[in-house]
Amino acid sequence: MYNKYMLKKQFRLKKNSAFTATYKVKNSSHKGGVTLFVGIKKKDSATCTKVGFVVSKKTHKRAVKRNRLKRLMRESYRLLMKTNSLGESQKYMSLIFIGHSGALDKNFKQIQQNVEFLIKNVK
Repeated sequence: MYNKYMLKKQFRLKKNSAFTATYKVKNSSHKGGVTLFVGIKKKDSATCTKVGFVVSKKTHKRAVKRNRLKRLMRESYRLLMKTNSLGESQKYMSLIFIGHSGALDKNFKQIQQNVEFLIKNVK
C-alpha cells in the first residue's frame, strides 16, 4: 500500500552505482548542514529525476537521529515536488541530499528552507 506522504519509488535513487556516478560529477552546494550533489544533465525530458537522501554514521551514531534527518529532507523535497517549485533541478538525472551534524538539531521549517534554497540555486 502506498502512503500519500512518501516519495514515490520511481523518484528514488537506489543503486550504489547511481550514487557513485552522481558524486563523480562533483557539482555540489551546501547550506545549513545540508549538502546537495547534482548529477549529469538529462538527454531527454521523458525520464524523471531520481533523488537520494544520505546521513552517514559519522554524523550521529543513533539510527533514530539519522533517520529523522532523512525523513525531514525527504518530506521537504516531496512538498516542493507537489507545488511544482523544483525549477532547474528537473533537468538533471539525479540529486543527492546529504545531512550533516549541523542539521541534526534543526526543526522541519529550517530544514525545509535549506532544501528549498539548494533546489532554487541549481543551475
